[in-house]
Amino acid sequence: MRALLVVNPAATTTSARTRDVLIHALASEMKLEAVTTEYRGHARDLGRQAADSGEIDLVVALGGDGTVNEVVNGLLHNGPDLNRLPSLAVVPGGSTNVFARALGLPNDAVEATGAILDALANRTERTVGLGLAAGTPGTEDESVPERWFTFCAGLGFDAGVVGRVEQQRERGKRSTHALYVRQVVRQFLEEPHRRHGLMTLETPGQEPVTGLALSIISNTAPWTYLGNRPMFASPKAGFDTGLDVLGLKRLSTSAVARYGTQLLTSSPDKGPRGKHAVSLHDLTNFTLHSKAPLPFQMDGDHLGVRTSVTFTGVRRALRVIV
Repeated sequence: MRALLVVNPAATTTSARTRDVLIHALASEMKLEAVTTEYRGHARDLGRQAADSGEIDLVVALGGDGTVNEVVNGLLHNGPDLNRLPSLAVVPGGSTNVFARALGLPNDAVEATGAILDALANRTERTVGLGLAAGTPGTEDESVPERWFTFCAGLGFDAGVVGRVEQQRERGKRSTHALYVRQVVRQFLEEPHRRHGLMTLETPGQEPVTGLALSIISNTAPWTYLGNRPMFASPKAGFDTGLDVLGLKRLSTSAVARYGTQLLTSSPDKGPRGKHAVSLHDLTNFTLHSKAPLPFQMDGDHLGVRTSVTFTGVRRALRVIV
């Protein structure tokens, strides 16, 4: 098997020594080329080259969810093709590793590598669906290029939190769960639209949902983790269905306390609920419009602000070794 290993040297939870051990373990079982990323977007470029070469059977992403997202977008730059494109394997090296954990992989890089090698030996893989977001035709964002996401996207409040975390990391702060919690509080205190939502969700054949102050789009469950605690924004979401949406129409102090508690105590059977909560399951196409530009994130990567985004749930988009 010919494989490309894409290594993020800034991965939060793997040392240089650990990465060397993983590289040797993988190289003992396949013809492996390991490349260390050198700039933002490099993993995407490497994934694209692997897709276009016709010579690579497997791309292994060693890093966090951002690295995985870049590799996936490189692999799928011309769209899904299960018969032609390389398979993907993920070795978790970030602080949260939602995609890898949603696939059932251990959250330890060494253990995950062992699981991947076992899967390769047993020739087991899974075909997963992905989300695709693009600028909406006829809006000021129509020229925004489409981009794939593996587990979640968000327009509004949660994306604002992601943007704040990225700012802190650029200032030298470590990506910890405590850092995220602090930025949630700051985003809440400074959120100008938390009482009257600006977003409208439009789904073909359905009545529009108006007045959303928060929107979380899930491709799988859980939505994220706080330490080892999974948080289920849309418990029914999965890699074998379309996209799920959790929308909240009010972010008052009492509402945030209530829905925050529900997220912390959520489970595969129970997510946030209440008169200001909107839950939609297994959507193939929908659009979010906002009356003003709002922060936008995909797979935990802040992508600036948007006023309109069109989402597509694409089933059977990628083969994953697991």
